Parts: sequence; C-alpha cells; structure tokens
Amino acid sequence: MDNNSEKYIGTMLDGRYEILEVIGTGGMASVYKALCHKLNRYDAIKILHEDMISNKELRKRFHAESHAVAMLSHPNIVSVYDVGHSDELEYIVMELIDGINLKTYLNKHGALPYPEVLDFSIQIAKALSHAHSRGIIHRDIKPQNIMLLKDGLVKVADFGIAALQNDVDMPANQAVGSVHYIAPEQARGGAADGRSDVYSLGIVMYEMLTGTLPYTGNSDVEVAVMHMNTEAVPPRELVPEIPEELERITLKAMSTDIESRYQSAKEMLADLENFNSAEIAAQLKADSDEDEVYTSKKHGRKRKSKGSALTAGIIGVLVVILLAFAFVNRYFLKELFGSPDRVDIPEFVGRYYEDIINDPDYNELFSFTVTFMIDSDTDYGIIIDQNPEAKKSKASVDGGIPVELIVSSGEALPNNGEDKVPVPNVVNADRASAIATIKRAGFEYITVESASSSVTKDYVISTEPSAGEKAPAGTTVKIIVSTGPDAQLVPVPQLKGLSKDAAVAKIENNNLSVGEIKSVQSDLEEGTVIWQSIDSGSEVAAHTKVSLQISSGPAGNEG
Repeated sequence: MDNNSEKYIGTMLDGRYEILEVIGTGGMASVYKALCHKLNRYDAIKILHEDMISNKELRKRFHAESHAVAMLSHPNIVSVYDVGHSDELEYIVMELIDGINLKTYLNKHGALPYPEVLDFSIQIAKALSHAHSRGIIHRDIKPQNIMLLKDGLVKVADFGIAALQNDVDMPANQAVGSVHYIAPEQARGGAADGRSDVYSLGIVMYEMLTGTLPYTGNSDVEVAVMHMNTEAVPPRELVPEIPEELERITLKAMSTDIESRYQSAKEMLADLENFNSAEIAAQLKADSDEDEVYTSKKHGRKRKSKGSALTAGIIGVLVVILLAFAFVNRYFLKELFGSPDRVDIPEFVGRYYEDIINDPDYNELFSFTVTFMIDSDTDYGIIIDQNPEAKKSKASVDGGIPVELIVSSGEALPNNGEDKVPVPNVVNADRASAIATIKRAGFEYITVESASSSVTKDYVISTEPSAGEKAPAGTTVKIIVSTGPDAQLVPVPQLKGLSKDAAVAKIENNNLSVGEIKSVQSDLEEGTVIWQSIDSGSEVAAHTKVSLQISSGPAGNEG
C-alpha cells in the first residue's frame, strides 16, 4: 500500500465526508471508506493520486467521466453518488460494496458450476447493456472490476473511469491484470466500442467456466498478440460438462473478428436469457418425469383423470414460468405484482435529481418537471420536495404521471435581480436525453454536431457553458453532439457583417445547413448578420445547422 495514501485519513472533504480508512489503491487513485455526515451513510471515495493532479488533461477527463458515470442508474452497476474537485483534489463518491471481487472468488474456487457462470454473466451483460445505451463504454471489463455481494447480486465497478488508466504511464506490474482480457482492436491501439466490452466479458466467462485464462504468455506483448491472432481452446475440451450452447455463446463473444462477435451487449444478453429459460424448462421436465416415476412406484401406476392432470400441469407450468421470470428479472417483482393501472409515487426527496430524470424505468411511468429553489443548507441538485408526495397512488396516463421535483440550487449567484442556476451535466448522454435535461433545468438550447473519436455518435461531447457553470434561467446552452470519428469536417465561414441573403448563400455553399434566423434590435445596419451560432473557423460535420441573428436596426427605426 502507498503510505502517502494514508495522509487523508481523519480529514473531512467538503465538510461532509469523513475519511476513515484506506480500502484499496491503484495506479492512479486510492479508495477510502468514508462516513457521509449529511446522510449518515458509509460510502467509498476514490481520490486521484497527487502526481496525477498536475496532468490537466487527465484531470479534465477524470472529472467529465465521473459526471457521466454518475448518470448511470442500474442494480448491476456500482453507483456514483457525488463528484468533487478543487485545486488540490479530485474525488468520486461511490456506493460502498460489502462483498469481494470476482477475481478473489475465482482464485478460491477455480472453475465455477455453469449455472453460477450463467447467473453472473446475465447480470454483467445487463450492466453493459444499460451503460452502452447511455453511450458509456467500460473498456476494462475484468474479474477485478466485478463485485459479488452476499445476496448474489453482481455489480460492475469503474465504468468509464477505467478507461483513464490507459492514459497513465504505469509500471508494467500494475497493467498485467487487464491485458488478459483486452479486445484485439484495443490491443492494436484502436478505439474501443461496446463490442470490446462484449469480448472482455467472453474472456471472463471462459475463465469462470474453465478456471483458466484462454491466453497466457511470458509478457504482456505476447499475450496481446495472442488476442489478435490466436483461437482459444474450446472450453468443453477442458471441461466436458459445459453445455454446448453456453460454449457457443462464450466463443462468439470472444471472437477475434469484431464483425463475427455479438454486435451489442443486448444481443448477447438475449442469448444468455434464452439459454437460461431453456435450462429451467429442461429442469421442470426432469422434475416432472421423476415425480411420475415416484408416483407410479408408490401407487401401482394409478393415474389421475385426464382433466385434473391437465389442470395440474398447466398450473405447474405457469408457476415455473413466473418463478423463472422472477429469477431472471428479480428487480421487477414489484411491477409484476402491482396493478398496471395505478402507480405508487416513489420517495424522491433526498436523491440527486439527474439520477431520477435520466432513469429510463422512471421515464416510462412519470413526466418530470424540475423547479430550482435556493437552499443554502442543501447541496445543489438534491431534491428537497416533490408533488405529488411519496406513497400516493396515481392512475397511469399516456405520457407519464406528472411529477414536479423541487431541487436545491444551493447558494445561487445574483445576476441583475435574476438567480443563476448551474448547467446540468449531460456529457455522454444521448441527444434526446440531453435536450430534455437542459430544458427541464430552465435553459434554452441549440445543438451543434462535431466529429469525435472518443464519444459515440449522437451522444454529447460537451456543452457551452460547461456542466456546473452557473447561468441565468433562459440562457441558451450549446450542446455539442458527436457525429462519430468518420464524419466529413467542413470549416464554418465568417458570416457576421454580411447581409442575410449573402450569409445564407455562404452557409449553403460551404456544405452546411441554415438553422434558425431571428431578428433582433441592434445599432448595426438593418439586415446585417450580427451573430452566428458557430464561430467562424470551427470545423464541424457537413450539413450542421448554423443559426443567425439579423439586425432589425435601432429601436427607433420600428414602425
């Protein structure tokens, strides 16, 4: 353990988090157990090492990735509650897990029974599917980042944050853990996408099923080359008891050819759940056959009537299907047994509002509006009241039950009599979700498209003003949306000072599109362009919309 990591023990972060003990340390950060005095809850806090603080680009990405991952809300993902930073410190507040990681479990047990592998794999695939749907790729799926809880729940840790590890010049002995699970495209230095996480999950499944890694060598480079060029020994050659279908799923996930792999975690999850359902049905039939043999032996082959036997059989099948559904979808039992026509309003007070409004399960049931209120005693973003109140039952309606969330804006700054509120963090959110979040916070918006090799197409790269910056309600927030890495880039021309017709012609001649055109009062000559939504010289995707403001002349010219 890094002795320097103990320097924070006993300190209080932001007057809220009391650091109690070191629970882990890695190449770029240390993790501490802390007590949140505000919520009287134990949390885990990851603090960036001091020697990383000087790397401005790393700090910027650490901050952005942390905010993005804080938007994830799923039972199989370790929750991120808060993000903090100052000149001397960068930290993330996370859910404190009472359990062990999968690597420790494998070291103790070796090859696992295939039903256990299936259960773990389904839960991991659910986590990946959820994160990928939000534009977040893990990039470092390995047993060390998979936590096993005592109740059988599996949680994936370090979403998004793990990617930063690749940018740190770390000693070789600290990088060994990941190279055994790295996707071929990553080993070649290429960009990772959701299929890279699928590959790594395939390797983890192989290790769980066989108790061994598919590729080992004398160096990291040797192992990386094997990922690119070698076909693994089929798991059933090592453990013949593995079902053929589970072997097929595993080998398809870890295909060296990315196009032959599952093209999404959701697709892989479907195969895993279908296999699981088939296993349950097969077990049901085996149990039924065993009961029939037992009854025949005990009662001299006496049979029930066809009608009663059929009824009993139907009831038995329905019960098993219900139990199978509950087993695979353990988190939806409440919805399963609840009335589809009425919904109980959950308790939202005390939770971070973006976790609520960005949760797809909540969005299926509710239509949220967000009202900010100055509250110096409550951190920004925490819900302080709601309407309707919790536990009330409301009838379902098309478009969702209206729910107003009253949210603390902290100590808002005055601006000519108007209060400023922070711009929500929508980095790595999809376009539609980002727009909805910005609008709910009381801002106007424009979208601008830009190429990016690191952010998935149609997901947000950044905003102007940036997340967390305070601005008056009604301010227009520019949302920069990724077009992916291969977009054709075109320069934006200088349009200010041109006439409206000349500006429109220039936009179209430069392979761009004309956006909204507004007339505003100005001391400049009537009909002159006084503002353009994208600065001249910027490179954007072809056909990006450029909006304009045209001078209507001074106020005295009207009429």
